[in-house]
Amino acid sequence: MRPPSSSPPSPSPSLWRDADFRRLWAGQTASQLGEHTTLVVLPLFAVLTLDAGAGPLGALRAVGQAPILLLSLLAGAWVDRWRARTVMVLTDAARAVALGAAAVAGLLGLLGLPALFVVAFTVGALSVLFDVAYQASLVRMVRRDQLVRGNSALEGSRSAAQIGGPALGGALVSLLSAPVAAAAGALFFAVSFVSLRRIRRPESVPGRPEPVPERVAPVPERRELAAPVRGRIREGLRFVAGNAWLRAVCLASAAFQLSFAATMTVYLLFLPRELQLTGATVGLALAATGPGALLGSVLAARLPGRLGHGVVLVSAAVLGNGALLCVPALHGSTTATILALLAVNFVFGTFSQLVNVTVMSVRQAVTPDGMQGRAAATITFVGMGFTPLGSLLGGLLAQEWGLRTGLLVTAAGMMLSPVLMAASPLARLGRLLPVPREEPRPTERHGSE
Repeated sequence: MRPPSSSPPSPSPSLWRDADFRRLWAGQTASQLGEHTTLVVLPLFAVLTLDAGAGPLGALRAVGQAPILLLSLLAGAWVDRWRARTVMVLTDAARAVALGAAAVAGLLGLLGLPALFVVAFTVGALSVLFDVAYQASLVRMVRRDQLVRGNSALEGSRSAAQIGGPALGGALVSLLSAPVAAAAGALFFAVSFVSLRRIRRPESVPGRPEPVPERVAPVPERRELAAPVRGRIREGLRFVAGNAWLRAVCLASAAFQLSFAATMTVYLLFLPRELQLTGATVGLALAATGPGALLGSVLAARLPGRLGHGVVLVSAAVLGNGALLCVPALHGSTTATILALLAVNFVFGTFSQLVNVTVMSVRQAVTPDGMQGRAAATITFVGMGFTPLGSLLGGLLAQEWGLRTGLLVTAAGMMLSPVLMAASPLARLGRLLPVPREEPRPTERHGSE
């Protein structure tokens, strides 16, 4: 699909020469480090400091993940009404305060498990807002032909945080203490706050004729205030459902998340019980997805522009998801088995990240600026909404059919995602992405609301 203009686009300047993009990248990187460090620190806080058992620990993790399902759609509606940078700065500040307060209370022996539940939910909810906002912020900052490179940089740092954050959190808890580790997470959010506050470029919010000055608090137009949040959520749902590319992304994402959750449930049982691998070896095998994700981010900056977005999406999904089909064929805990697991996870990490970054670039390119937050939140909600069901399904298959057969069936289910993409308009996307039409004004769709 090509833009209406037939003239060749002018060369894009390097994003790394843009000081504001560097500040966005640095802030997002620090925030992701804080978020992924906290995902390990809070459970360890409960276990080591509060002596929590398996039940409370599982509940704590569920409480921290609940905002993804509860708030994703609301986050999209809110982000599209405000400056994305304002949302990121405020959520960074609030997360730093929440973790800092938890650290002080922990050092004084005043933090109990109920308060830790509140902290986990608060940090999780604010992280949902931040993650939706930084994706919308990139679209408002760079040219559309720079989105792939911008996403590659941001998603590469997110992958690095997914690798380094949990390891850093575990090391801080082991070497120092859980409250000090929580304080370190607060420090990461504070660094992100400072970096994002230094961005100087005015950010135009869709629906406003002029950018809002940096020192003036954003005030929505009366039209924006008149449209209820539920109406804006419906608007986002209708937009995604009515766009052939985004509809295909939703279906493929839901199929992937359902099958991947089921696969990982069986996978984490298969490695220690069927292959008799130690906990350290299991961790090493899973860690191989991290370097693969970094490579995938690098490839995402180059391959779609050379081969076409559709070819890259379908091919990468087939290679990445198909790699896990090799795992049920492994036997024993030999060196060859461990090396094969490392290779499988590296390949999976590489091509899964290539799909993630390319899909994000497609979604951003085909979505009008005023719908960016809601489109991202809708796709997240639809995709992640199937993960609990997938986990239950994986456990049932492992129990009824055995680990090896269950893993084979669930891994085969992951191939449904590339099949859905191949049968959709996504497969025909070329090197140039379609130019979106501006979405109707809220009053045009919700005049009675």
